[in-house]
Amino acid sequence: MEESDKLSAQSATEVFRELTSTLLRGLRCGLLHGRMNAVDKEKVMRDFADGRISVLIATTVIEVGINVPKATMMIVEDADRFGLAQLHQLRGRVGRGSDRSFCVLFHDAETSATPERLKVLTETGDGFVVAEKDLLLRGPGQFLGYRQHGLPELKMANLADDCTLLEEARQAGLQVMNAPGLAADILPILKHRYDRFFGVLFAG
Repeated sequence: MEESDKLSAQSATEVFRELTSTLLRGLRCGLLHGRMNAVDKEKVMRDFADGRISVLIATTVIEVGINVPKATMMIVEDADRFGLAQLHQLRGRVGRGSDRSFCVLFHDAETSATPERLKVLTETGDGFVVAEKDLLLRGPGQFLGYRQHGLPELKMANLADDCTLLEEARQAGLQVMNAPGLAADILPILKHRYDRFFGVLFAG
């Protein structure tokens, strides 16, 4: 992750230098990325929120926790490299005020057709729908691991297709938690199935 942050910071810095010497020359621009220290980040965001910076060039460090009602336009370069849920989070940084706002997603049309997930964002602003589509398109990834997308490797229900079954399992789990006697009876069965499915030690 640190190497990824470093590359993102380098890329943002290069874009900043290029744009401020060409298209954005003369405009008050700011740069924000994850490799900056907290004090510098805070200063840049304060200047942007207060209008001392007109254009903010940033990495996805702005994905969450940024609230600037005056921000009305966002451009995401190489949008096809991002997941649907992340793009939804990013576009949520604009349109937080009363003014009409826009989020423009750029991708390399010469190398591929418009990805399906980008089309989804033009059809809905509902976060729940976006999350469901993201799950269907990318897969749930790993529960016991680091991969955040792709087909699951577990012998379990499919998160996208078996929502009803999973909700029933959740309710059953809550019942067991609220009934200590039932929990004592069912734990040995759960341990056996857990060991069989995962082949790891059971944490009971």
